[in-house]
Amino acid sequence: MHIPDIEEDECLAFLSKLVQIKSYSQTDGELEATSFMAEEMRKIGLESELIPFDGGRRQNALGVWRGKGSSAYPRVSRNPKTLLFNGHLDTNPVSEGWTIDPWEGKIDDKFIYGIGVSNMKSGCAAYFCAVKTLMASGWTPRADVYLTYVVGELQGGVGTVALIEQGRIKADYFINCEPSDIKAVTMHAEALTFEITLKGITRHMSAREEAQDAIMAACRLIPELNAMTFRGARSKEHEKCNRCQVGIVHGALGKDLAEWRPAQVADVCKLAGSARYAPGQTQDSVMEDIRAVIEKCLDSFPGMKFELTQRFEPTMPAFEVSRESRLVQSLNNAYFDVRGQEQPTGVLPPTCFYGSDAGHLYKSLGMEGIVCGPGGKYNTRPDEAVDIPDYLDCIRMFMRVIVDICG
Repeated sequence: MHIPDIEEDECLAFLSKLVQIKSYSQTDGELEATSFMAEEMRKIGLESELIPFDGGRRQNALGVWRGKGSSAYPRVSRNPKTLLFNGHLDTNPVSEGWTIDPWEGKIDDKFIYGIGVSNMKSGCAAYFCAVKTLMASGWTPRADVYLTYVVGELQGGVGTVALIEQGRIKADYFINCEPSDIKAVTMHAEALTFEITLKGITRHMSAREEAQDAIMAACRLIPELNAMTFRGARSKEHEKCNRCQVGIVHGALGKDLAEWRPAQVADVCKLAGSARYAPGQTQDSVMEDIRAVIEKCLDSFPGMKFELTQRFEPTMPAFEVSRESRLVQSLNNAYFDVRGQEQPTGVLPPTCFYGSDAGHLYKSLGMEGIVCGPGGKYNTRPDEAVDIPDYLDCIRMFMRVIVDICG
């Protein structure tokens, strides 16, 4: 069948308008953004509702395009399946270093700019515009299409978890539209946060030969941790999701980390970091591997002691899907149809180290899905931007997937 073309200027204007809503995570801006999307879905004829959670303080938006059979085109899929799109509207705060207005939704000849445009309002706008264009053409799916616009992804995906717990998510397949530069990401890691306290022996700098310097031990340990992979990976592909990174270091005197005496050798150094591991690997085994690296490193520091703890906080489960999945193949075909080349597909950095709500859909509901969305190259940084061709081509790809899967 002939896939209708999109109104490029209209699609860009819609994304620009969405960027202009200041929807910082855990602020009233979330309510404005979800209400905006619920109203826009209602305007084009979708079933649309706002679904509160967290005691009514936060809300998600859900739209449904009911499958009724085709009114303008012949059937495409012999076995239509329901399809759910998932994206979050809450954004990070604006950092230092911006040279443009983060909420202008500026468009030039190459990019569209703004806070949250990559993470991930462009993905959210893409699947809305895909559905709107197909509806305007007169085509109707035989299987339902669900559009979810959640908040709380930046707190471990609490918005999607709420929809799952409320029984509002039910579909055969999903596309999570986290920024991947419209590559097809078939696996991403789960995360845990760890904390290490190194406890050495202090002396005045005049007698530092008698000390065990906790900062020096940390300097030796950090590269070892950052180079880690973890045991139990099911394959070399799974091992690609392994990464460890120390992001916080603080060394000084005593358990309170007193800083007023720099002439004294530091006897305490605290580190915190994050580990990323693949489906099939466990938190316990990852923590054991980290412990083993610490113990081996500290063999060179007699008398140095350590404490290792895991910081428990909301996090994203790992996710994976077979490259042979019908949905993955459909997305690959759509990419080729739009761009005339093969879609990069697999365990792809940096997206494979992200967390996403795909993990919740996969782990809690056993759903089959894929991570693919515009943005990524200029993600979460000053003057955040999305390549205009990627955004527009993503809309075209999603239209083709809807037609193929939901037929």
